[in-house]
Amino acid sequence: MDLELKGKVAVVGGATSGLGLAIARALSAEGAEVVMVGRRAELLRTEAERIGGHPFTGDLSRREDRARLIESTVERFGGLDILVWNTGGPAGGPAAGMAAEQARATFDSLVVPLVDLVERALPHLRASTAGRILAVTTGGVKEPTAGMGLSNAIRPGIAGYLKTLSTELAPEGITVNNLAPGRILTQRFDDIFPDGPPAGLEEEIPLGRFGRPEEIGAAAAFLASACAAYITGVTLVIDGGLAKGIF
Repeated sequence: MDLELKGKVAVVGGATSGLGLAIARALSAEGAEVVMVGRRAELLRTEAERIGGHPFTGDLSRREDRARLIESTVERFGGLDILVWNTGGPAGGPAAGMAAEQARATFDSLVVPLVDLVERALPHLRASTAGRILAVTTGGVKEPTAGMGLSNAIRPGIAGYLKTLSTELAPEGITVNNLAPGRILTQRFDDIFPDGPPAGLEEEIPLGRFGRPEEIGAAAAFLASACAAYITGVTLVIDGGLAKGIF
């Protein structure tokens, strides 16, 4: 199947490793020009060279880096078609005892940069014939994850913001969707379970295994493509059947 991504210009956050790298690889394999964003310059250059991407060293929590990212991308490639928001999540911990300062810092690191980046990208996405916004969140936006109080408090707000945005931008042909991974084998997974996953965690998943980053990459490439032009406002849970809700 031709996803019609050849020549499209994509910006992918957190692209040095994990889900961001998997998404960048999938888009590049389909012929897109992928601007890979990351803070670890040497690793970023190595990965970009390996998959045919274009490295951009920067920190998306910084306003000046967000401005520089969009400006340099448009200057180099003449436009922007696909924006993929992907960043690390907050530390685990219970909701009880959460400090207000923690909640504010999490909001400032996850929500404010996304809103600003979208606003900077929108004029160029509007000029595209196939504007796409994708955000990598977590399955917890639909079914809160035990022990992840900060994430459960903040990330559903991102889904709500993007759902509203999808309705507003739909008349212009710009689609907005969320990817909500479950238990995927990344460094984040290892950070949450430094001593290895608890016994029985994998067996809880109906498909009987943890997910792989490339499976998230494949879903992202589809949602960014012409094939998904009639899909917007969706939070796609990719969790091997773990979530029990119908919707």
